Amino acid sequence: MQVYRGMDIGTAKDTHQPHHLVDLADPTEDFSVARFQAAAAAALAAIEARGHRALLVGGTGLYLQAVVDGLTVPGAWPEVRAELEHEDAGVLFQRLGRADPAAAARIEPGNVRRIVRALEVTLGSGRPFSSYGPGIAAFPPTTRFRLAGLWLPRPLLNARIEARYHAQMDAGFLDEVKALPTGLSRTARQALGYRELLAHLEGSITLGQALDEAIRRTRAFARRQRMWFRRDPRIVWFGGAGNPVALLPAVLGHWTS
Repeated sequence: MQVYRGMDIGTAKDTHQPHHLVDLADPTEDFSVARFQAAAAAALAAIEARGHRALLVGGTGLYLQAVVDGLTVPGAWPEVRAELEHEDAGVLFQRLGRADPAAAARIEPGNVRRIVRALEVTLGSGRPFSSYGPGIAAFPPTTRFRLAGLWLPRPLLNARIEARYHAQMDAGFLDEVKALPTGLSRTARQALGYRELLAHLEGSITLGQALDEAIRRTRAFARRQRMWFRRDPRIVWFGGAGNPVALLPAVLGHWTS
């Protein structure tokens, strides 16, 4: 979500240090994995041409894996997706099971976004979504990247998530959401914290309810992150019980060895 201009506080964007792949799009634009993948490839090539190495940091599993493993990303068929998004999730999953059983077997029935995407590609391209390769279920044994993960105890992680939201509110998060343009894209509108504060500003929930829901949804996202990255046997995990910055020497040792 840091690709969106004007969404700084709620995405914890570091505006003081040089970073690539931030502020690439207006929040009224849908942003795709393919677009991110292309931008990442260009940034990596430029960094390496200057004799440096890039450090990829992030928790959006699909986007990170698309860059690390060079996933084949199918095109987009927005008119097909628009029709699918109005259907019941259960009906969509059954429909995917009939159209592409292999893809359905790799997707949780409750993951509506992935079900819609699989059907969009299958119907739009005329070929099964699963035919585009093993996708996220496969991990090539070799990669030019050195992969490291930081592991914190869940109670500590939950506390840090709540504390960060309160700090972001003190830093002007609500005003940032108020300043966003009208007509936010479907992608930007789903951003953690933004969706809840938008609901508050639209009058459907109180500010307290918005914060509670944002914290709950972010904790659930963190659990999904753990599950996603634990599947990858190439990741070396570093665990800590306090400030994760204390793990920096070990991580850098792994990276430079």
